[in-house]
Amino acid sequence: MTVRRVALLTAGGYAPCLSSAVGGLIERYTEIAPDVEIIAYTHGYHGLLSGNTLVIDDEVRRGAGLLHSFGGSPIGNSRVKLTNTKDLVKRGLIKEGEDGLTAAANRLREDGIDVLHTIGGDDTNTTAADLAKYLADNNYGLQVVGLPKTIDNDVIPIKQSLGAWTAAEHGANFARNVIGENGSGPRMLIVHEVMGRHCGWLTAATAKEYAGWHDQQQWLPGIGLKPENWDVHAVFVPEMEIDLEAEAARLRAIMDEHGQVNIFLSEGAGLSEIVAQLEAAGEVVARDPFGHVRLDDINPGQWFAKQFAEKLGAEKVMVQKSGYYSRAAAANAADLRLIKSMTDLAVQVALEGGSGVIGHDEEQNNVLRAIEFERIAGGKAFDIEVEWFGALLERLGQEKRAAQAAH
Repeated sequence: MTVRRVALLTAGGYAPCLSSAVGGLIERYTEIAPDVEIIAYTHGYHGLLSGNTLVIDDEVRRGAGLLHSFGGSPIGNSRVKLTNTKDLVKRGLIKEGEDGLTAAANRLREDGIDVLHTIGGDDTNTTAADLAKYLADNNYGLQVVGLPKTIDNDVIPIKQSLGAWTAAEHGANFARNVIGENGSGPRMLIVHEVMGRHCGWLTAATAKEYAGWHDQQQWLPGIGLKPENWDVHAVFVPEMEIDLEAEAARLRAIMDEHGQVNIFLSEGAGLSEIVAQLEAAGEVVARDPFGHVRLDDINPGQWFAKQFAEKLGAEKVMVQKSGYYSRAAAANAADLRLIKSMTDLAVQVALEGGSGVIGHDEEQNNVLRAIEFERIAGGKAFDIEVEWFGALLERLGQEKRAAQAAH
């Protein structure tokens, strides 16, 4: 199959890789297949259904390298699921009686697209899988080549998703200023809430990055600049059982001695317990088009802060979220290298007639390849048995108990 026209889209939540991935794809096509036309659907699948596009002209091709210096997405995102007919009708993206996959396929056919590049997380790429299957079943020879984006690093079976390393680095930077508030009260509780609905990788990696910074600093206890006040004291992730009473007793001792406790909390930690408590009280828990609980609505950080504040005798409590600060950052050096390797392969796969999601396949010796769409899934658990996480918990004096749901 000859590739004449390709389309790009970014979808789902932001991650520090979208702008660079778009730039990388444009650069690579311009370098090795300059005659291939490129368009972008604005705001992901929303733009695909509504027909809103940007044409990548010569000026953009020449300046595509600028996109590596920015975060966000120049072509825009949205959360749209092509198989959620009710939501698509409600949002005016299809008419009553229409089907989202059919509408998307018709748009791609009308636009003369040979290759669709999707840049997103598990929801984006499982939606791409639905679309790819529909196209194949209906004899439309279009290839779909995805790139894995998510700061949660929870796409099965991909070893490292784009943007996650950068998000951990920026989350640690965010924590430095927040934990700088440790002197604003004599008994201070700070909860740093980190994104991660089902997977604790980002919370753990952020705490590790912060602890590494902490251990490299010089301190001046005589004037109150004490390392204990700036340290990480607890890390809570969904894959671990949280014994509130035992942790409260451990952290109370730290509060009594140093007047400060700093918790790194994954937003998905204890989520099932929180939702059960709310629903038992008769509250309706809001969910997005993919069926995920709207975490901002239930506010896990505030819930945990309330549980611990009284038990620790905290006089002042702060809950701060690093997610939106971290996820729209420009990619760091490590992610830029990963993005370059993946965008180059994505273009190669597209020109050779292949499809799939580009990633290091954990089930095939971590080889970088186009992974079959049917094998892509979300919700990969963070392996709390990895050596670096065990070392982190040992440093904190925190006991590790695997949650039952993780088994």
